[in-house]
Amino acid sequence: MGESPLGARSGPLRGVKVVEIAGIGPGPHACTILADLGADVVRLERPGGGAVGGGATDLLTRGRPSVALDLKHPEAAGLVLDLVASADVLVEGMRPGTTERLGIGPEQCWERNPALVYGRMTGWGQDGPLASTAGHDMNYVALTGALHGLGQDPGRPHFPMNLLGDFGGGSTYLVIGVLAALLEARTSGRGQVVDAAITDGTAHLNAMTMGFLAGGGHVERRASNFLDGGQPYYDLYATADGRHMSVGPLEPQFYALFTELLGIAGDAPDRFDPARADELRTLVAARFAERTMAEWTAVFEGTDACVAPVLTMREAAAHPHNVARGTLVEHEGLLQPGPAPRFSATPGALTTGPTTPGSDTRAALTAWGVTDVEGLLERGVVAQA
Repeated sequence: MGESPLGARSGPLRGVKVVEIAGIGPGPHACTILADLGADVVRLERPGGGAVGGGATDLLTRGRPSVALDLKHPEAAGLVLDLVASADVLVEGMRPGTTERLGIGPEQCWERNPALVYGRMTGWGQDGPLASTAGHDMNYVALTGALHGLGQDPGRPHFPMNLLGDFGGGSTYLVIGVLAALLEARTSGRGQVVDAAITDGTAHLNAMTMGFLAGGGHVERRASNFLDGGQPYYDLYATADGRHMSVGPLEPQFYALFTELLGIAGDAPDRFDPARADELRTLVAARFAERTMAEWTAVFEGTDACVAPVLTMREAAAHPHNVARGTLVEHEGLLQPGPAPRFSATPGALTTGPTTPGSDTRAALTAWGVTDVEGLLERGVVAQA
């Protein structure tokens, strides 16, 4: 078996081999995390790519080679099973039952590799009344009860793009599940299915708020609670130039410093008096409106007042803290997040940038020990871009 077409890997997952059946959103994001942390991931995607994403700026394809594979070809299942035979993990994001019909379901894979961890990424999960129906991020987040409380607009909730469902409740929990199942498989010698549903993960992310609800400390009304803008000392405020500052001094000592630096220490009403909450909010808003975001940033930055400017992505990339940590970096001409989390002994690393479907078909299949690559190309099972 040859070396990965990306060269030697680094990171805590070095040596872990992953077969990715390409999908959209959370599945690719999960495989990006695995690749960033050193796993040898091979991405199998349809020739020409999918309807969403792809191309030279799709950061969810970075760090791994692409093989263009026609999954409907009679020989496709055999090729996937050949790759699975030497893999540790397979990740797929199709509707329940699809991979079984294609001949690459869990039982079929385990016949070739009993220790394989089979990661499944869906919105609704592998079973339940909605399992076979279509949906997208906001639908899943809506059904978990999480979307109802998002935003500070009493009239309607606001969804945070697809960060909460696809990537928070979805890919993050898929990676957690895959790593846990890998650890168990190395003890038992048996793989298992990881059923990662966005609804399950999103509901789990909401555990603290559900605890508040159970204890009587949360009302199911937007902008009425401790951390949803219901308190004037945990909210966003507009500045003189139409930008915003995030304000969150919850602890008494931090709040005291906040009022001092804002210049309202002698005028601010008791923050725990609900009858004076609107008075406090008006006072804070008026002060922030007197200066620009840059001016307020200079006042608060580096202090314990828990105030930070609301930056754009490009501004965030230039912020000294993010620069010092390499949180956002330019790699191969693209601004992008660096690997996360950090490891002291085996750090992850960025390797290649986004791939186009089939750009690495020959090299990747050869590296994974496939011997009849040219024959597969001639017969149209795979394609080389």
